[in-house]
Amino acid sequence: MPKIETSQSHCELFSPPSDVRGMTKLDRTAFKKTVTIPVLKVRKEVVSKLMRSLKRVALQRPGIKRVIEDPEDEESRLIMLDPYTMFTDDSFEKTELGILKQLNVSPQISKYSLELTYENFKSEEILRAVLPEGQDVTSGFSRVGHIAHLNLRDHQLPFKHLIGQVMIDKNPGITSAVNKINNIDNTYRNFQMELLSGEENMMTKVRENNYTYEFDFSKVYWNPRLSTEHSRITELHKPGDFLFDVFAGVGPFAIPIAKKNCTVFANDLNPESHKWLLHNCKLNKVDQKVKVFNLDGKDFLQGPVREELVQQLGPLSKERTHSVHIVMNLPAKAIEFLSAFKSLLDGQPCSSELLPIVHCYSFSKDANPAKDVQQRAEAVLGTSLDACSSVHLVRNVAPNKEMLCITFRIPAAILYKNQTLNLEKHEEPPLKRQKTTKSFSKEKT
Repeated sequence: MPKIETSQSHCELFSPPSDVRGMTKLDRTAFKKTVTIPVLKVRKEVVSKLMRSLKRVALQRPGIKRVIEDPEDEESRLIMLDPYTMFTDDSFEKTELGILKQLNVSPQISKYSLELTYENFKSEEILRAVLPEGQDVTSGFSRVGHIAHLNLRDHQLPFKHLIGQVMIDKNPGITSAVNKINNIDNTYRNFQMELLSGEENMMTKVRENNYTYEFDFSKVYWNPRLSTEHSRITELHKPGDFLFDVFAGVGPFAIPIAKKNCTVFANDLNPESHKWLLHNCKLNKVDQKVKVFNLDGKDFLQGPVREELVQQLGPLSKERTHSVHIVMNLPAKAIEFLSAFKSLLDGQPCSSELLPIVHCYSFSKDANPAKDVQQRAEAVLGTSLDACSSVHLVRNVAPNKEMLCITFRIPAAILYKNQTLNLEKHEEPPLKRQKTTKSFSKEKT
């Protein structure tokens, strides 16, 4: 027999039965429960008209019909009312009572025994009832196509398979649930995962900002929470601009920017990311605009990027109207790669407004994360970025851990070899030499 709840406090009424606490293997039948709900008896021909006026008091509960047949009168229907606000006839407001009188409906409230099952409970309610009392409940996840990607805490691990199955049951289109079991590998930006429940298929397709990406989620990096950041950087590019994407992954920066008629050099060290980057460029019809590389980030910067910058910033650069952007989205290590820009180019520096714009990502646990990221970038470059940088907060990754993006034009004194010597040969006075190497136009984002 379903369990009948006699004590129906607000927090307990729609909670699963208390004896599911500690369940580690999902038993859906154990969630049956009967609750008492206030109902209003009405003639079936006035239901539609009446429901428009009773929105405030009608039961709002996913998976439960608000209007049901009256088991004692086939010409009538029962309207389920909100048990938290409707206790007696006096619970109706004056306007609602007016409508009831107009339609010749008695305001008398009756009680109805409603059977709840597993299907009637939300995932958060199920997990709160099952996990140890007072512990954090996992009800959120990152959705990657048909895959629910969870990051469970230690106290949730004994319940991991149950949690995975609940996520599948309660989220249409989710057929696999996985849990991250180690930190992101800094070399290939992927992580080990275990299947909690559902299909073992990790080949997935996602849509982000009107573009389609396909990949094997177990072998590449993808974070749906970066969608807004991908759009932000894309909007900074204008047709004709150049993008060098140092840690391109499967293409969430490279592809939408290429679609804006920009020239893109996209690189990733992970062979799987490189494979799916090529695939996604073809899938989104930008393969003719994107040159794809499978190199270490430093080798990419000091090889293909350097060669192209020589062309873009050379003697003919004065006629250039487009911008050059360099995206470095490897938050755990990207700042270290800034050293590759030191003395990267020879010759006479281009004008400051033509210098490449870098968007470098990093994590910070500092009390002042923006200042921390700037100072660490300055330490690697060996120069101040005060006059030429801005820091954008991307998202909160964990308690006291932020992901940020520092944007700056690469100072000519850093990018070019022997710039001080070159400047000395021109009109700059020796006393102004140091100031010149630190005064650059501020990039606005």
